[in-house]
Amino acid sequence: MFAGITVVLLSAVLGQPPKEVVTDTAKEAEAITNLRQVTFGLSRAGEGYFSRDGQWIVYQAYPVGYPFYQIYVQKLDEKTPRLISTGRGRTTCAYFTPDGKRVMFASSHTDPQMDITEKKARDEAAAGGRRRYQWDFDPHMDIYVVNFDGTGMKRLTDTDGYDAEGSYSSDGKHIVFTSSRDGDPDLYIMDADGSNVRQIVNQPGYDGGPFFSPDDKWVIFRSDRHKEHMLQLFAVSVDGKTEVQLTNNLDEVNWCPYFHPNGKSIIWSRADYSQGPSMAHFNLFLMDIDMQPKSFKAGAIQQITHSTSANVLPVFSPDGTKVMWTSTRTPDGSSQLWLADWKHPAGK
Repeated sequence: MFAGITVVLLSAVLGQPPKEVVTDTAKEAEAITNLRQVTFGLSRAGEGYFSRDGQWIVYQAYPVGYPFYQIYVQKLDEKTPRLISTGRGRTTCAYFTPDGKRVMFASSHTDPQMDITEKKARDEAAAGGRRRYQWDFDPHMDIYVVNFDGTGMKRLTDTDGYDAEGSYSSDGKHIVFTSSRDGDPDLYIMDADGSNVRQIVNQPGYDGGPFFSPDDKWVIFRSDRHKEHMLQLFAVSVDGKTEVQLTNNLDEVNWCPYFHPNGKSIIWSRADYSQGPSMAHFNLFLMDIDMQPKSFKAGAIQQITHSTSANVLPVFSPDGTKVMWTSTRTPDGSSQLWLADWKHPAGK
């Protein structure tokens, strides 16, 4: 999910003026074909997710003239977004309920000093600063669910600190999310109505971006516990008792992991920071996994995108035939959602 420590690093990528993009399309064609842009008309869009039937997407984007992301839904084969968040405050991490009738997202629209918060952001933009992508752990951020048409908003979290980055279990009974309620961002699971909150990860630093495995027995996430900002991938059992580290290179940033629906691989974004941010390019990678009820093992890794553009936040369609991600490979260099047909690349 977009929120997280990594944004300090990504701001050097997603917000820079467009540079010449070099892409090896032949290598990319080993896994992704029929590439097409799916968001238009908004200055910046990203972090998209599919509805269970694969017909709709939900994502965050900057409205024209407003300084913070808002949440939109859109028919996948159309180009007309529809706003479903309140239109004020920071928003992030939208996700369809499994039945497709509602959308969950995080929002800070209850900030009691919203006018001041908005003015500060506008003043920074007018001064030419901080309009690159950068995220705050807004203490007024809480998780909400709304009907598909944006009505009937219900608040699911109401604690001091940041609550966001939520996603549903496949059966729709539980939500895994990130919260700073204990002092730093850690992982929690709650019932779909916001009750029975329990912590499953409690480590120093940032732990976030969680998603349930297709069988609802594991959660994958990212953490910078070993070195600030240098995120690595982990898996934890839903009872919090078993944790496995999946990547371990502190010169790299690994983030936004997402399961293929067959449960045999995960896709994520990785960049090499050993030569500094200016030389780091985020591309998509695939990891084979061996996931059992009581064990989780990392396997072979293959690179999927091969580009100097930023390629982040990948997700598979529910049937596993498509992959959608956020990329700056657009002609104007803005971050937008892209879609491609997916075929599992041949093993090396």
